[in-house]
Amino acid sequence: MGFMTRWLCAFLLLAATFNPTEYNYTNWVMDYGGANLSIAVLLGLLLLIGYIIYLRATLRSIGAFGMLLVLAVVGAALWVLYDLQVLRLDNSSFNVWLALGALSLVLGIGLSWSHVRRALSGQADIDDVDE
Repeated sequence: MGFMTRWLCAFLLLAATFNPTEYNYTNWVMDYGGANLSIAVLLGLLLLIGYIIYLRATLRSIGAFGMLLVLAVVGAALWVLYDLQVLRLDNSSFNVWLALGALSLVLGIGLSWSHVRRALSGQADIDDVDE
């Protein structure tokens, strides 16, 4: 499973939770969640499991500082694109998609970082095991 697959899964997780269209978990729960409470809870728990997997792996591999650093690099790249007039930020739904892309990039890098570190240094990361 390569980086693109990890990034795409993170993007789908975030977009399934919220996006500027009407097709997302948040809008569905607000509109129909009361009538379908069991389905809303089940889907919410499945999304929560996805977030726990991604956030735990990301925090263990790059940490909170690494997450902020990746967000800062993505923000700086967007700033450069805006200054070069390649990117316009007057469309709010496009801005939400940009934010989803930036956050999914952080999660994708976090999930892939152990593979990158092993390839660069030859050292594998292992979990701490209490005896």
